[in-house]
Amino acid sequence: MANPDFAGREYPATAPYSVGREKLREFASAVGAAHPAHHDLVAARGLGYPDLVAPPTFAVVVAQRAEAHYVQDPDAGIDFSRVVHADEKFTHHRPIVAGDELVTVLHVDSVTERAGIAMVTTRCEIFTAAAGDGAREPVATVSSSLVIRGEDS
Repeated sequence: MANPDFAGREYPATAPYSVGREKLREFASAVGAAHPAHHDLVAARGLGYPDLVAPPTFAVVVAQRAEAHYVQDPDAGIDFSRVVHADEKFTHHRPIVAGDELVTVLHVDSVTERAGIAMVTTRCEIFTAAAGDGAREPVATVSSSLVIRGEDS
């Protein structure tokens, strides 16, 4: 079962994730996001973006890299084969675009157990990688709730 001592834990920022045009196009096609700004550079720039724009749910690709550090931490006590993804919320501070270099800080906001089921809430704060002056721009926040079924569930 999930270790309740992990509630309140913050993981260090991930290595930068480079947002590529082809990744955006592939993701957009996979989720059925047909807007030209996700596929066509001229269309995206015509709308005022510097490059292709990610569909809003693309932030999960970046967030899951950070969540993997928690899920794969043996001390966290997560058996991923028993995990059910219960909820996910996105708050965008600005669009993700091709060419972004993004880092993510994972927060384990809560770990609770009831009747042999653990509920874990995580929050991934996604930022631009630090510029020369060390500044990072907030890009998105991804909040997730996981249900972890116990042995008897």
